Amino acid sequence: MAGHSSVNTNTARSLEVRELSLSVPISGEHVEAVSRVSLVLKPGRVLGLVGESGCGKSLTAQAILRLGEHQGVMRESGDIFLDGESLFSMEEERLRRMRGGHVSMVFQEPMTALNPVFSIGSQITEVIRLHLDMDKGEANTRALKLLHDVGMQDAEAVLKQYPDALSGGMRQRVLIAMAMAADPAYIIADEPTTALDVSVQKRIIQLLRDLQRQRNLGMLLVTHDFGLVAELADDVAVMYAGQIVESGSVEQIFNRPAHPYTRALMGCRPEVSEPGASLPVIAGQVPPPGNWPSGCHFAKRCPLADTACSEPISIDAWSDGKHQARCIHAEEKLPGLEVAL
Repeated sequence: MAGHSSVNTNTARSLEVRELSLSVPISGEHVEAVSRVSLVLKPGRVLGLVGESGCGKSLTAQAILRLGEHQGVMRESGDIFLDGESLFSMEEERLRRMRGGHVSMVFQEPMTALNPVFSIGSQITEVIRLHLDMDKGEANTRALKLLHDVGMQDAEAVLKQYPDALSGGMRQRVLIAMAMAADPAYIIADEPTTALDVSVQKRIIQLLRDLQRQRNLGMLLVTHDFGLVAELADDVAVMYAGQIVESGSVEQIFNRPAHPYTRALMGCRPEVSEPGASLPVIAGQVPPPGNWPSGCHFAKRCPLADTACSEPISIDAWSDGKHQARCIHAEEKLPGLEVAL
């Protein structure tokens, strides 16, 4: 197995989140925090899951690996399927092999994701030997190649170091190397550049894009940054207060954003603001779980809202083929992309 290919050989063909609802413990009771979310990850494509903090993006992403359950996150309804097999019916051993073997994750804060008491080499080789039939020497050789693949300078020395000896950008590269260790078919990148400075962010973004294309990975990119979505994503799902409020291809979303929330998020990008001007912000806050309105969750922050918005609204309330939006006013207001919230 020493010649194990660095090109993705995983045969997983589909990863689907179907009508998933999750609840979290708040003040002694469970409250819905993700509401009937459906997503499809496709091999070779990047799906950007975008929205403000508190919208349920990370909860949804972590549920794909069934993380969060030990913190009291509960599945209320729906399911997640890998090649037609329910993740929630998997036995513990099968689930353990699925994590990293078929689907892996790059977390937001590498210092908390890496174990400070073990060397980088021991942490990467542990993942390799868990999923691939390799002895210690083969695993070390593969770990070294993985660090080279993610652009790590002096990879031999890095293998012997501990996480606190590395910079934030180097730690993030180590996490990406670990995520790639067993040739997964899918990778979840949860705010992968938030903790990094701008110049390092750009290098990590380029690295993720290159690896995703080289290995034909399906990727779920979780972010609040529409600029990052524009650079990396093929498809987009916009999430607000536990719901998907708009979905479509990146071209559809950027050329014809339909939901007022999508337009507002896109209007907050630095690149669309006048030089020197303060960045626009969306007035108000994301309502927390347990305080969602019965109708449109965005209604209290939306200048287009009226009494009809107090009724439940489906994701296909506005639709143009595979481009959908959970808004009854989207179509009539489409030309008004100058809407400022």
